[in-house]
Amino acid sequence: MSKEDEYQFNEHGKEEFPPAHTAEHRLNQTMVRMFGCERSSNAHVERKKSKISYVLDRKPDRKQEKEIERRMNELIEQDLPVTYEVVDRDDLPEGIDGSRLPEGASQSIRLVRIGDYDVCPCIGKHVRSTAQIGRFEMLGTNWDEHQRTFRIRFKVVP
Repeated sequence: MSKEDEYQFNEHGKEEFPPAHTAEHRLNQTMVRMFGCERSSNAHVERKKSKISYVLDRKPDRKQEKEIERRMNELIEQDLPVTYEVVDRDDLPEGIDGSRLPEGASQSIRLVRIGDYDVCPCIGKHVRSTAQIGRFEMLGTNWDEHQRTFRIRFKVVP
């Protein structure tokens, strides 16, 4: 029995593809660092193709789009460990946004750490290290000027 089995987390209705789901965490942090935006609240992550949207103040240019893909693959190649920590929801570490926890979230919150690059609450499935993600390929992007949203379509290739 793992240490996590000792804790009662919320029911989780998704069956993630761990490499793509872990890539989603990396992409969120990459976008936060590059554009100063918040983590996405609109992601559809699947085995064959995923899409994720961010609210930005401006549309990224082609050079920036290429840089997102380059950074993602560079980070994957670093083979950072993916680890877990369980904390009390009333005592979240500095920098962890509890406002995005689902209504009725359990008292025990699982934080997922990807090396020293990213940490966030999540109960989904992940790879053990970033090298297991494979190659990140950006399939395309869309910009919605009215909503100020930038959507990235991507896949991970083993």
